[in-house]
Amino acid sequence: MIKTVSTSPYNGQKMGTAGIRQKVQTVLQKNYLENFIQSLFNAIGGVKGQTFVLGGDGRYYNDIALQKIIKMAAANGMKKLIIGQNGMLSTPASSHILLKNHADGGLTLSASHNPGGINGDFGIKYATKTGGQCSSAVSDKIFEETKRITSYKILETDDIDLSKKGVQKLGDMEIEVIDPIEDYLELMQQIFDFDAIKKLFQSGFSFVFDAMNAVTGPYAIKIFEEALGAKKGSVINAVPMPDFGGLHPDPNLVYAKDLVSLMYGDHAPDFAAANDGDGDRNMILGKKFFVSPSDSLAILTDNYRYIPAYKNGIYGVAKSAATSTAVCRVAKALGVDCYEVPTGWKNFCNLMDSKRITFCGEESFGTGSSHIREKDGIWAVLFWLNIIAATGKSVSQITRDFWKKYGRTYYLRFDFEAIDLKVADDLMADLENNLSSFEGKTYGGRKVTSAHPFVYQDPVDGSQTKNGLLVYFEDGARICYRLSGTGTNGATLRVYIEAYEKENFDENPKDKLRSLLDIAMTLAQIEKRTGKTKPDLTT
Repeated sequence: MIKTVSTSPYNGQKMGTAGIRQKVQTVLQKNYLENFIQSLFNAIGGVKGQTFVLGGDGRYYNDIALQKIIKMAAANGMKKLIIGQNGMLSTPASSHILLKNHADGGLTLSASHNPGGINGDFGIKYATKTGGQCSSAVSDKIFEETKRITSYKILETDDIDLSKKGVQKLGDMEIEVIDPIEDYLELMQQIFDFDAIKKLFQSGFSFVFDAMNAVTGPYAIKIFEEALGAKKGSVINAVPMPDFGGLHPDPNLVYAKDLVSLMYGDHAPDFAAANDGDGDRNMILGKKFFVSPSDSLAILTDNYRYIPAYKNGIYGVAKSAATSTAVCRVAKALGVDCYEVPTGWKNFCNLMDSKRITFCGEESFGTGSSHIREKDGIWAVLFWLNIIAATGKSVSQITRDFWKKYGRTYYLRFDFEAIDLKVADDLMADLENNLSSFEGKTYGGRKVTSAHPFVYQDPVDGSQTKNGLLVYFEDGARICYRLSGTGTNGATLRVYIEAYEKENFDENPKDKLRSLLDIAMTLAQIEKRTGKTKPDLTT
């Protein structure tokens, strides 16, 4: 029986745009989840007769939220739901399944790299029929709907058993529970040279993959250990947990510290990688060697010919404005276009759909290609393994060869976290107003040649987006400022700094960029406005 429940909008409280990303305790409020789901359905013109893909990363509250969404989808006339077994689906796998089945949309329950557990974060990502995130226009409609919603529809029925694969009915809606890994594995086998990677592991090549107790654990076991023959136990933290086992599932040098310690120790394996909560981010490590995400994108692009799916060429590449300029030099050498877009994966989708780019990436440990419309952590790891198998070189050798060819871009991101929202907004507004006054002046021995907001005009739909502030120096150094939208506690000011070197490749990045960080803090008056004398997080 369909029940219409009266509700009230959460006036003045932003529920999200293309999805929720909130504290669990916020989402546990009465009707909060239901309000968002019904608002989304309403904003896209209803879901009657449509097919959606549904799954999540297994974090706290996923199991309950999945059942509510299933019942609401049935009550709203949805034709079919394709759901990962036990409600599990990584974000990359969800995008692929959506595209393969020509579904109308998808919902992935994840707060990505944010912590889980009852005191952690909860999220829902909404994907359109393109397999990627919706446009800003659609997300604005969803948000506006959350402010005026008065009721939602839900089917009063028992929970659905998601542990068994197969087809079942809920009212007039069909539910197909599928293996969450099978289709994704098949796609990876079509892209990469699995035989070459198998031989690499057979040669004694040692490998560790840290799934951080998140969704890609079962994927990694199936792909790396079972399909490719990596030693059993190579995948660590492999069991998805509602609180990620207390880990912060963000694959960087700070939160994957145990893996980093292993790789910088005396008994390091040849190669290591980590994925985040929903499997779209990646970190690459060699023996006592870390590959920055910006360098990783550039290196993959430079070595695309080793990958069977790309051996006939690539269309072009794209990077977020915050990502270093390393890949731009590769694109120039290859004779392909390089696009610079605002932060947010949806900004790559039009470029992929119009066949302008094949590869793309963000500095926040996200890399991907046009095989789906999301970043893809396991894809990036397989790409690296394929290059290693084809060249016989180590991670450090591949990276150093790249630096010798193109020069090294020293690059770090500095996060100033939990800033009062008004303080952060005022800081950015005043900094933008002052940008032009920096031009031609010298700070810390570096002359500013250009300072301006980053403005992007989409070459496909003509839309214009302003996202971040850029400062360029005469010696090729660059500073980028932007406010992050992924946190749930105040605002995070992110400062991205890079310096280019043609010959000197062995300096410590923190030492190399320390003077530029001082300049960045001075220009934005960070200490004066926030009270912070140093970043809270450096990656």
